[in-house]
Amino acid sequence: MKSAGKLHARVAGFTLIELMIVVAVIAVLAAIAIPNYSEHVRKSHRAQAKADLAEYMQLAERYHTVNNTYVGFALRDSQKQTPREGGAAWYTLEISPDATASTITIVATAAGGQLKDKCGNLSLSQAGEKGASKGDVADCW
Repeated sequence: MKSAGKLHARVAGFTLIELMIVVAVIAVLAAIAIPNYSEHVRKSHRAQAKADLAEYMQLAERYHTVNNTYVGFALRDSQKQTPREGGAAWYTLEISPDATASTITIVATAAGGQLKDKCGNLSLSQAGEKGASKGDVADCW
């Protein structure tokens, strides 16, 4: 016969302490990963806006070459939001109102999730001067 003390079999499974340790580890990893991922996404949207600014400044230069003035150059409605491939617009592009015959600046105004970006609004002039409304220009461009 079996003795009464040996009837208790060990039950396999997790203890509450082990489960809480796993939850804590996942929480720490999420606290680190989510902000880093969000910043990476904002940085990629900023890169698209910079590429769009450079492309549209080339169009402005082409217009200036033909007309000898920037006055009259305009972005079409389809060019005023990035990305051009569809989806949410992270920046709105517009020509600075102080454009003259010899100077022009195109500004990318942050929208949506990009409002949290460390650089804010980006700008590019005909002379190649780069700007950012927040943060250091060297870090943003």
